Formats: sequence, C-alpha cells, structure tokens
Amino acid sequence: MSETRLWGARFRSAPDEALMNLSRGGMAHFRLTHFDIVSSQAHARELLRAKLLTEDECNAIVGKLGELDAAFARGEITPSPADEDVHTFMERILVAALGDTGAKLRAGRSRNDQAANNLKLYLRAESRAIGDLLLDLQDALMGQAGQHLQTLAPGFTHLQAAQPIVFAHQLLAHAQTFSRDMSRFMDWDRRSARSPLGAAAMAGSAIALQAELSAVDLGYDAPCENSIDAVGSRDHVAEFLFVASMLGVHLSRLSEEITLWASRQFQWIALDDSFSTGSSIMPQKKNPDIAELTRGRAARLIGMLTTMLVALKGLPFSYNRDLAEDKFAAFEAVDVLHKVLPAMAGMIRTMRVNTAKLRRDATQGFTLATEVADWLARRGVPFSAAHEITGAMVKLCEDKQVELHELSDAEMTAISPFLLPEVRSVLTPEAAVNARSGYGGTAPAQVAAQLQRLQKTVAGQRVWCGNEAGPTASSGSFNAGAA
Repeated sequence: MSETRLWGARFRSAPDEALMNLSRGGMAHFRLTHFDIVSSQAHARELLRAKLLTEDECNAIVGKLGELDAAFARGEITPSPADEDVHTFMERILVAALGDTGAKLRAGRSRNDQAANNLKLYLRAESRAIGDLLLDLQDALMGQAGQHLQTLAPGFTHLQAAQPIVFAHQLLAHAQTFSRDMSRFMDWDRRSARSPLGAAAMAGSAIALQAELSAVDLGYDAPCENSIDAVGSRDHVAEFLFVASMLGVHLSRLSEEITLWASRQFQWIALDDSFSTGSSIMPQKKNPDIAELTRGRAARLIGMLTTMLVALKGLPFSYNRDLAEDKFAAFEAVDVLHKVLPAMAGMIRTMRVNTAKLRRDATQGFTLATEVADWLARRGVPFSAAHEITGAMVKLCEDKQVELHELSDAEMTAISPFLLPEVRSVLTPEAAVNARSGYGGTAPAQVAAQLQRLQKTVAGQRVWCGNEAGPTASSGSFNAGAA
C-alpha cells in the first residue's frame, strides 16, 4: 500500500521517519473518525452548492462516507500505521473506494478547520456523555440523602466538629457543587456552538462560501465570526478542561470525605465489598481505593488544563502546530471522567451509613455551644457577652470532662445569672437542626425542600444530556433543491 499524505508536493525529499513519528497523532486520535466523516459529508454538500460536485458525485461521497462510518464502528476498517492523522486515513479510504470523485472532497477546506471542527464536535458530544455519568452520581447522592433527612451528624469547619446537621445536608452540599459543574458543561456548550468549518487554512475558503449552511448541518448555531479565530483559538478546549478540572476537584473533595468517613476512626460509613479493595499483606484491610484513585486522577485533570493554557499562551494567531496538544489534553480528561464517574456513583449508591455513630458524634466537641449563645442573644444579652458566657461554659466542661447539658443548674448560674434552666431546651441536636429553618439551612424540612429543588434541576439537566449536539445522521442522499 502506497503512503497517503495530504502535503509534500513542493518537497524534494520524503519526510524523515523521526519527523513522522513526532507528527503522527497516535491511535487515540482516530476516535475522531465519526466526526471527521460527518464533517466531510457536510463539506460535500457545500461543494455541491459551489458546483464543484455534481449531485451524483455528492450523493456518492455522502453515501460512501456513511458506509465507512458504519464499517469503522464495526471494526471492519482501521487506520494504517502510516496514516498521519484521521484526515489522511479517511481520504485514503475514500479515494480507494471512489477514485477521482473521492479526491475532489479536499477542495475548499484545510486540515486546520477540519481539526478544529472535529475536536469541537467530539467535545460537544462528550459533554453530554459525561453529563449523563455525572447525573448518575447525582442520583446516587440524592438517593442517599433521601434516606438521611432525619439522620443527625456533626458538621465540620477546619475539620473540627462545629454544629449538628442532618447527614443529608452534607451529602447535598456535594451534590450542589456537581450541579454547578453540570451547568458549566451546558454553558460551555452554548458558547461552543460555532462552527470552524469554512475557515479553511486561516483566511476563509474561496470555494466553501456558505458556511452557515454547513454549520446548521453539523448542529451548530452558526459559523465562527472570524476565520483566523476559528482555526487559531482553543479557548473552548481550555474551558472544557477547566470544567473537567473543577469537576475533578469536587470529586476529590467528596473522595477525601469518603476516605475519612470509612476509616476506623470515624466509622460513619461502610463501603460495599464490591467497591473496595484489600491488601496483599494485611488480610484485615478494606481500602477505599475508588475514592483514593479519584483523588489522584483529579491531578491529571488539572495537569491537562495547565498543559493547554501553557501551550496557548505564547502562540501568535492563527494556526500553529502547537495546537495539536489540544487533543492529547482533551482525550485524557474525557477518559479520566469516563472511568471515575461510574465508579464513584456505584460506591456512593452502595455505601451503608452508620446512623447511630453519626448521632453520637453529633454533639461531641461541644457542637451545641452556639445554641447557648443564640438562646442568650434572643433574650436580650448582647452577643459579645453571650459568646463570653458560652465560652466559660465550654471551659468548665473541659475541666470537668463533661458535655454542656451535663452541667448542673447551679454550675450554669454560677457562670452567669442569664443561664437559666430553660437553656436546656436548646441543648439537643434535634433542637439545633430544627432551629436552622431558613432557606438553605439544615432543618430537615429545608433539606427536604432542597432535595426536591435539586431533583427538578437534575431532571432538566438530563433532558439536555439527551438532546444530542451535532448531526443526527451520517448517510443518505442530498437534495440539491434544499440548498
């Protein structure tokens, strides 16, 4: 088989093997094959409008490309090690099938706009696929939260016991961050709905002059406004990587808490055996490896964002080959999330919560101290004084090694005459959480309302995930009258 290259006519010698080894994208890049095919079909229709193809030629190209798309999906055709990239691969296969008719497809476009377009279509599709996985994790969190609307637990600041909460409130705190991550994917997609196709090398095409029709054909809102920007910018890739990185950070924070909660020191949860691992030397070990691996993978996501930003920062407009780093970074981020999210969802869905231990810990570390200060403030004591009085209570309890509610009436009155026996009405975790009944608070009724609102938000986000970006078909004939 002779080697196919899309360039080189003006060169007097063949490219050195070292050059080609560096230039080839790698097998992972051929995941863009489907998107290259549907883009080529849209371009064939553009060439028909430009009268460079007859209707029969256009239909032949569009139909053959559809067949090749299906054959590639079935594994019946594969790239050759000599194929420099997905564009070379598809031109080689198409020309072999259609001869000169297939060779006409290259007119009016460049690998520059093809590369930008293929990756953008891929990421728009992946934002929805990743969104589906993220919403499965949301379902797992919301399912657990629904079971623990009344489960008392300690809330933390500075990793120190702070105030009683219901455990569902803690779970939904993580779910809220993931909801914003989902909305970032949606917002990113709205900004990314501009087609680079038609920008050609950088100045626009002298042949493909109706890029707005190709844009609609490919599921975009419109073409890019500026052809230089279309092929020379990758901020949409960097932004996708930021959203992925932010999601990775949020996954890492949840993973950190899962690791703590599952420890012998906390004993708040027990992970299912099917989502845990053991030790090769210590038979008793049951390790939260999913959480730890996820925490580690977040570093990769941040690294890919950094890679893309550094690659972009010194580039003049328009296209430079440095931009090929976009695919390495994007593919790595997508692959990480496809592995991490299902594992995290399964781990959360199957974990068992030790409600009795959470209830006991809910008042450890004087978490009800704020209730005393608030009780005093509601009775007219300036909060600065109430704070001092409550601090004195805590100090006495530490000396006596007792909890706040275990002080006698006489001991409390000795601290301050404002500490009447009625203060005991607030010295329970139930009273503490029920008192926080404002919007977004930890009162069970408010947490239940928060859960309902989040469920409604997630349902809307799932509809977005089901609305596929891009073309819906990759085969069939083209009616010239439709143009």
